[in-house]
Amino acid sequence: MLFELIEHRMEIETARFGPFRMQMGIDTKAIDTLYLRVSDAHRRFKSSPLAQVAKQLEKEVVVTSIFGTNSIEGGTLSEEETQQALELDPAQVRDIEQRRALNLKAAYDLSRQPIGSDWHLDLPFIQAIHAAITQDIPHEYNRPGQLRDNPKGIVTHVGDQAHGGRYKPPQYGGDIHLLLEALIDWHEELVNRNIPALIRAPLLHYYYELIHPFWDGNGRVGRVLEATILQHAGFQYAPFAQARYYFAHIDRYFALINKSRKAAANGKPNPNTEFIAFFLEGMLASLNDLHSRVNRMVTILLFQNELKHRHDEKQINARQYAIATQILTTGQPVSLHKLRRAPWYLALYTRLTDKTRQRDLRHLREQELLRLDKDKRLWLGFHVPDDGK
Repeated sequence: MLFELIEHRMEIETARFGPFRMQMGIDTKAIDTLYLRVSDAHRRFKSSPLAQVAKQLEKEVVVTSIFGTNSIEGGTLSEEETQQALELDPAQVRDIEQRRALNLKAAYDLSRQPIGSDWHLDLPFIQAIHAAITQDIPHEYNRPGQLRDNPKGIVTHVGDQAHGGRYKPPQYGGDIHLLLEALIDWHEELVNRNIPALIRAPLLHYYYELIHPFWDGNGRVGRVLEATILQHAGFQYAPFAQARYYFAHIDRYFALINKSRKAAANGKPNPNTEFIAFFLEGMLASLNDLHSRVNRMVTILLFQNELKHRHDEKQINARQYAIATQILTTGQPVSLHKLRRAPWYLALYTRLTDKTRQRDLRHLREQELLRLDKDKRLWLGFHVPDDGK
């Protein structure tokens, strides 16, 4: 086996909710291979040329992550609209959906601040993340950073029958505060026992959701806390990219939280195994996707440099350089018919003949800076389309 997990539990007696148990509850044999694959993917990703594309990669990850985690909670912005919202001046935002996106960005920024060898999870940090996420979002009961304490007659339920049933978390503020502090202590004990972050992070996420300590924003807070622990352990980008995976598998995400909860309530062994395996599957997919993104970004960067070099060395003329650069900017192949009708392309050849236009494209293809596929679409030279010519 790759590693052994010595079971560690914490039993908490609350005033009104009853007993609450936190446990690792994992069958290590069931996740051993998956854990190894995630660790290997992380090593490969860290060895990739991140520095060359870090700024662009981070921007993409933040946008897709905020889109994913916001959509899980019913957000309506598309990925493109999310990117546009993140570029707004916060003082000028009036739309609630845009505010949700900007709030999540603020929480992400806050989660990065404490990363250091002496950082430890505590209640003020959790409250600060919640405050950032729910700031200026109207809610009848929620107050940013303030723990939930249900008044008489107001009952909080979580989940639905379609995803494993409804769950009634603690209602009394005293119980919620006690359990949240216990969760923090339990996590610190796991740290001291050298339990890997790939195990601690999803466990903290899971038990945090069962406590459900705030009126609003719990899912978003839980995913940010998970990402913070992973970042603190040295994982880059993937902790936040994980939110996109959760959204893509939203039904399974909610169902497995309920399945683990019910398995524990029924005294079944290793009740958290499937949820941890699901988390590891997401990390593996996220890391592999990020690795592919980095490789593509670096390829594009090298292609840009090669274009500039050939232009500077007069191997291609200004028109050819403009054509290749424009196709590069679109990020996708361009049909030959559409290219020939584009205003910017026509402007390049205002006083030139069709023969010159054909020659320019032919030379770009001969130098393998552009390729033409069977459907008469032009691709950048580093991409070899099917039946490319």
